[in-house]
Amino acid sequence: MNVFRGVSATLRKVCSTLTGATGLAIVALVLLCAVFAPWVATHNPDALDVMNRFKAPSGGHWLGTDHLGRDLYSRMVHGASVAMLVAISSIAIALGIGTALGILAAYLPSRSERFVLIVFDVISSFPSLVLALAIVAVFGPSLLIVVLIVAITLIPHFGRVARSQVLTLKSAPFLEAERILGASWGRMVLHHVLPNILGPLVILASMDIPVVISIEAGLSFLGLGVRPPLASWGTLIQDGYQYLSQSWVPVVVSSVALGLATLGFTLFGEALRDAVDPRIGRDH
Repeated sequence: MNVFRGVSATLRKVCSTLTGATGLAIVALVLLCAVFAPWVATHNPDALDVMNRFKAPSGGHWLGTDHLGRDLYSRMVHGASVAMLVAISSIAIALGIGTALGILAAYLPSRSERFVLIVFDVISSFPSLVLALAIVAVFGPSLLIVVLIVAITLIPHFGRVARSQVLTLKSAPFLEAERILGASWGRMVLHHVLPNILGPLVILASMDIPVVISIEAGLSFLGLGVRPPLASWGTLIQDGYQYLSQSWVPVVVSSVALGLATLGFTLFGEALRDAVDPRIGRDH
């Protein structure tokens, strides 16, 4: 019950500002489309109807059709499912591995800690696109590859934050008391360290969602992400760009969907940070 009350209070703080309420509304809309895509969509997103290619928006096709006669509205809705699947999966993997490595680094001897930090630096030195090209060259493009690429690039991000939080916390008096009472390292980490550092990490994860959505769209646009006929906002933009001289609707529809999703999650992440971070709250 305390958890639900805390979440409810945080959401009320988020909605207390115009930007926070706007971001939450957009996030809720995107999640609704992603989770209930088969019911929200009006057509099969992969159904071909070449005789009705580049059809203008109408009652039968709310946003028109693409170069193969596929319903743009349905493909845009299913694109939200792909974007959320990649974002949530990759961030969950990166959050789990990065947090574990960050906590471990904070408790390891200095030489071992430096090794973990060097691994973080090596991963961070590779741009996402270069890493994607290398991995796709070996395994080929797929949704799983996109998730792994994004997760790998985000691991140092969470690892460094987790390490810095643990270094600040591990000399706290209540942890010293637990240590004196004979609590094991695992118990202290699971019951005291992790709950105290999880808040900033969750906020960081929420602010990384728009970044992941953009990365997935960019990789799919370049042909390094999801494979056709699976709908993705990046592939929708790529398909529309190839036939831009015949119809501008596919590019505009997919670009607006991508822009609104990244804007909504950015506004929500910033509002959530302001609502949870007590230092920012005092500054206001």
